[in-house]
Amino acid sequence: MQEALFSELKVVEFASVLAGPAVGMFFAELGAEVIKIENKTTKGDVTRAWKLPCEDPNLPISAYFCSVNWGKRSVFLDLNEVDDRAIALQYVATADVVIANFKPSSARRLGFDADTLRAQNARLIYAQISGWPNAEDERPAFDAVLQAEAGFLYMTGEAHRPPVKMPVALIDLLAAHQLKEGILAALWQRERTGRGSTVSVSLFESAIASLANQATNWLMAGHVPQRMGTQHPNIAPYGDLYTCADGKQLLLAVGTEGQFERLCRCLSAPHLLEMPTFKTNAARVQHRQALNEVLQGIFSQQNLDSWLERLHTHGVPCAQIRDMPAVFAQPEAQALVLEEPTPNAPPMRCVRTTVFRLKAE
Repeated sequence: MQEALFSELKVVEFASVLAGPAVGMFFAELGAEVIKIENKTTKGDVTRAWKLPCEDPNLPISAYFCSVNWGKRSVFLDLNEVDDRAIALQYVATADVVIANFKPSSARRLGFDADTLRAQNARLIYAQISGWPNAEDERPAFDAVLQAEAGFLYMTGEAHRPPVKMPVALIDLLAAHQLKEGILAALWQRERTGRGSTVSVSLFESAIASLANQATNWLMAGHVPQRMGTQHPNIAPYGDLYTCADGKQLLLAVGTEGQFERLCRCLSAPHLLEMPTFKTNAARVQHRQALNEVLQGIFSQQNLDSWLERLHTHGVPCAQIRDMPAVFAQPEAQALVLEEPTPNAPPMRCVRTTVFRLKAE
């Protein structure tokens, strides 16, 4: 079964906040034994205290902590204490993977750097997350800082309005994916060589590597991406929002000429196909405001549900704007919820992070 894919793998996690723990949870979901070493002097991972006003301040966990720490065994140690350090080293001695976000100076001082640990366990894969490409740069690297430094914050929000931070720590999650890929490559390399290795990734490089078309729009066309709300710089109407007769909003994601043709026929507006300002995607991007005024006039005539039914029937990509209750009202989303008993607290509930399907033939 997919859930037992790494049942013989042992992972020791010396990481806190989001990126490193997300990697640990990936392996936990696939059956690995994941031991999370938490700092007992700070009462564990800092995110245990990152609670919403509606959460019980007396509970030992927060909803934020639960989002990336399902399936692990927490061990509280103070690595500055000789006895506790010895316990941690015992776990590492039989580990396959160590996940760490130590500052390099702290790792060397404590004896938990890659070279020191692999001297005791030659098969160990040491996976290190840092904020910046130069690991010795120990500036704090919280996600909002990286969103700003890598250009995401500048591009996110509405035109002529201040920048808006993305509502999840996306840079942390992108770095986690990079580190997972590196660890999987290192495990494959170890199968052939029998020896471990060091895998390192920085949040900054992970962010830059994920700029995708926004980076190439600059690198190839000299275009500086601007804040456009939900709209797309290269496609129209894509990400554009329209208010329906019941006040609810509809999003269109028309990505091809065929889809625009189907949209026009669905709206009983085939004449739009013959208008020079709307006939091609390039023209629609140039005349987006005029197009949206026309489409808004049409969508305001019926309720959201009516439009969704018609658009889906015609194969036009569209969506309603859902809040969290509406998201998890969908059976497909409910199927991704994980639950786990938690000592002295309500059950941990979070969303599965491994959603690929692996089928043995």
